[in-house]
Amino acid sequence: MVINSLSSVSTSDTTAIGWKLAYQRALWLSDSIVIIVSVFGSQYLWFTFLGVRVAQPVEDTPLTYTWLSVLLILGWLVALAVSGSRSGRVIGMGTGEYRLVVTSAIYLFAVLAIVSYLTTTPVSRGYLLLGFPLGTAALLTTRFLWRQRLRAARRAGRGLARALLIGDDEENARITNELDRMPEAGYRVVAVSGPGKRTEFTCGGASVPFLGPVDDVSRVLAMTDADTVIVASDAALPVQKVREISWRLEAGRQHLIMVPSLTDIGGPRMHTRPVAGLPLVHVETPRYTGAQRIIKRTFDVVGSAALLLVLAPTFLILACVVKGTSRGPVFYRQERIGQDGRPFELIKFRTMVPDADAKLQDLLAKQGTDGTPLFKIENDPRITPIGRILRKHSLDEFPQLLNVLFGDMSLVGPRPQRAGEVAFYDFAAERRLIVKPGMSGLWQVSGRSALSWEESLRLDLYYVENWTLMGDIGILFRTFRAVFAPGDTAH
Repeated sequence: MVINSLSSVSTSDTTAIGWKLAYQRALWLSDSIVIIVSVFGSQYLWFTFLGVRVAQPVEDTPLTYTWLSVLLILGWLVALAVSGSRSGRVIGMGTGEYRLVVTSAIYLFAVLAIVSYLTTTPVSRGYLLLGFPLGTAALLTTRFLWRQRLRAARRAGRGLARALLIGDDEENARITNELDRMPEAGYRVVAVSGPGKRTEFTCGGASVPFLGPVDDVSRVLAMTDADTVIVASDAALPVQKVREISWRLEAGRQHLIMVPSLTDIGGPRMHTRPVAGLPLVHVETPRYTGAQRIIKRTFDVVGSAALLLVLAPTFLILACVVKGTSRGPVFYRQERIGQDGRPFELIKFRTMVPDADAKLQDLLAKQGTDGTPLFKIENDPRITPIGRILRKHSLDEFPQLLNVLFGDMSLVGPRPQRAGEVAFYDFAAERRLIVKPGMSGLWQVSGRSALSWEESLRLDLYYVENWTLMGDIGILFRTFRAVFAPGDTAH
């Protein structure tokens, strides 16, 4: 059975062999260029262009600012390498790569400050305060551009790890569907194994053969040209069998991935600690401490105030457009449910006819969704022509910056819903109300109107359970991109 099933597996697809090394070399080269330009550029701007006159770091020695720049460049490259910012575990997905780039710069700056203090070496503060922010911003920008290129390549089927999936039918279907939905993660399932009988697995537009129980994993990996083994929690494999699989994998080329049964748990909440030879995984309970609330609120106040100042002319233009193109008020106000179930008044630019709320229930009943917790109308006839443009680019939501500034909302969080929608919440959905609702959120940048309620809820709960400041920053960057290039799912 296994041999017959394997005959349908094509090995002509582009695999992940060599892509990672080539990508890491490209990152190293771009990092080097960026750091060299940033450091020497800062030296030129500070000492030559601005004409700041300072003494060399150590008088009567060969150490000049040119040599200091060279040492700073080498130290920065070493810091990026030591931190693992180009590791295959962080590149391509998540905010870990960006976090390591930032922390590398911070640690290097701290080490330089300590060395300067201990050796009484006077280093120009302006030179450093110019070079580090410029270099860090440039590194983050180039890493982002490289990531977009990598994601495009993976969506086209290149640079993907070929995976053998081992689990029961339900888990195999779930994992295969998730990896197929997100090729950016870098995995393509090429064969499925387990005690079940299901055969209709597909990934990357191709049929995935079901091999049944497999005894010789090494032989199957060779025949499928797979380089990764994914073992689901429900695979019913003995511990000794999993150990044997890990022993038989080729170090550095083949990898073993264990999928826990507890899903939607982010890295910051998971900690592995070996105890008596057992790799225990500790999952922290979500806690929203005073420090976390202060950080998030400070970020919201500073960000909303800055955006209100920058976007003030745009506000005026949009207000005139709304008023001049349709009958009714400029702003639309509606009661929504916020943190801990407290109601507040949401502010938006009006994009519908004045009596839109009165028509909602009839439209929901006509499309058969009046009993779901997501009041979403397909091809909504209530939207004005200019309103469709504002909604597509999320321009109608700009006034919600006032809600953020006043403390009713956050820049990032689950979208606020009406009381009628909240009335349909079950126990899981009620966890959306633990944090303040947001102008943007994880599901808005992951599919927007194309997502079902179940998919939207899963993404919202993941955000609530695993909030980080870097995660908020990442979502906001994706939001800005969605405003300018909304795609087909925005309406």
